[in-house]
Amino acid sequence: MRAGPLALIVAIATNLQVAPASAQSLDYEFFKARVEPIFLKKKPGHTRCYVCHAESNNAFRLEKVSPGARAWTEEQSRRNFETVSRLVVPGNLAASRLLIMPLAPEAGGNSFHNGGRQFESKDDPDWKTLAQWADGQKPGTSK
Repeated sequence: MRAGPLALIVAIATNLQVAPASAQSLDYEFFKARVEPIFLKKKPGHTRCYVCHAESNNAFRLEKVSPGARAWTEEQSRRNFETVSRLVVPGNLAASRLLIMPLAPEAGGNSFHNGGRQFESKDDPDWKTLAQWADGQKPGTSK
């Protein structure tokens, strides 16, 4: 009887060890400089990601920008990084909710995103930026 619970504990511990290593491959500076501004950007015909996701009660909840501020504080950006990193499987764009949820279904995205099709295709420059970050790119490098 003890082999079952022990095997379960080992499996859980193994999974917990893998997750942080994956998150470490995502670059905070790239996120802050190039990814985070996308969430505040107004795209024609769409609401900014921030408008819905600062008030959301789901996995993609952004920090609220202080009244009168145009961007997040360093502390808020770090919390956003932690939150958004959980929506990415580094190196596996197709499994990264950050990339699939707002992408048009015709381009391989999820049809259940309440915020609409923020990205009509994978050729959208902002989608490409998100993909570069999710793929582990760092500032000043290209893959």
